[in-house]
Amino acid sequence: MTVIVVALVALAVLGLLALVHRWLWVRLVRDTTRPGGLPRRAGTALAFVLPLTAVAALVAGRAGAPFRLQQAVAWPGFMWLAVLLYLTLAMLVGEVARAVWLRRVTPRAAPAPVPVPASASAHASAPASAPVDPTTEPDPPAPAPAADPATATATAPEPAFDAAVLTRRRFVARTVGGAAAAAALATVGYGTYGVLRGPRVKRVRVPLAKLPRAAHGFRIAVVSDVHLGPILGSAHTRRVVDAVNGTQPDLIAVVGDLVDGSVPDLGRAAEPLRDLRARHGSFFVTGNHEYFSGAEQWVEHVRELGMQPLENARRALPYFDLAGVNDVAGESEGHGPDFRAALGDRDRSRTAVLLAHQPIVIHDAVRHGVDLQLSGHTHGGQLWPGNHLAELANPTVAGLERYGDTQLYVSRGAGAWGPPVRVGAPSDITVVELASYQA
Repeated sequence: MTVIVVALVALAVLGLLALVHRWLWVRLVRDTTRPGGLPRRAGTALAFVLPLTAVAALVAGRAGAPFRLQQAVAWPGFMWLAVLLYLTLAMLVGEVARAVWLRRVTPRAAPAPVPVPASASAHASAPASAPVDPTTEPDPPAPAPAADPATATATAPEPAFDAAVLTRRRFVARTVGGAAAAAALATVGYGTYGVLRGPRVKRVRVPLAKLPRAAHGFRIAVVSDVHLGPILGSAHTRRVVDAVNGTQPDLIAVVGDLVDGSVPDLGRAAEPLRDLRARHGSFFVTGNHEYFSGAEQWVEHVRELGMQPLENARRALPYFDLAGVNDVAGESEGHGPDFRAALGDRDRSRTAVLLAHQPIVIHDAVRHGVDLQLSGHTHGGQLWPGNHLAELANPTVAGLERYGDTQLYVSRGAGAWGPPVRVGAPSDITVVELASYQA
């Protein structure tokens, strides 16, 4: 049943994409170009090639395609998905402008002249006083003179009107389409720059009631959703490591979705993680994408890189307990989150900080007396208006919120999934500074 539902959803999405591409082709290609010309042929070809490349980028990794092929289709395919989103939004606005503009600039056609029969014309021109002999047979009507082609062409208004309307419509279509394309490309370009320049550092202060005075000011660098893969590689990892080390944290928490690919393909991209430095070490929990990429292999590899995996486990640090649970995606492999193993027998008089990739486990954290949960997964929506969709599936999309006696902090993440683009949700590394009520 699940497979059938997934297949139906996939078909619905593909159908919607086909309709959107058809509509964009009409507005951006057919309405702006002349039939048979090179621009129309090129635009039509792109209308087929770009969506096929996007589908290839989405399925290449899951299908086990060679990593070089994944890299070849990832950039054009994923970037087109980002452009498609904002081009569609811009063209929807453009539809309104187009309708208003055409209504204002399109002239009304002059009414066509009503033809008058020759006989009626003859009768109308005859003198009213002319006598009529009823015994004589009337002369047959004279044939109408042949129309002069030159005169007919000059006086017929329809072709000239049609040409004017066509010219105006094409001008409006080119103006609206050009403006929409420029807006979409500028938005995606700025969003790409925001990812490739590296994450910014945020600082959040979190007061905890049971935290001892000696731990006041303890700094945890929270890193989530780096998403090393066919697009983001070792250069991106180096930017993340440099940003984290620059904060001089006491502890580093990598809360899942580190990679999109296997250890053989991405081991070199992850190599800079060896240089992470913190007084109390670096810790790692799995995200859902690790289970798409070989979670067991990655758990072992991050251990080789110097990080300590917390697989439903807990470490007693000098001032608080640090626990970590596997991601819920691991349930399909029998390695899902186990809160009892991670938190069941602990001393509840001590502060507990939990690393969990997805915010949705916050209610389990509340039941087990967690003081602070650190999560990622949402990307803050990554591409506006995706944040509104993320709100439907997550209790918190980004930032700090309280659930009973438990506080939840959700990072927007240090990388990007799919398109290396962020709009309205800038990437970040967050330094969470713990504060004691006793200080």
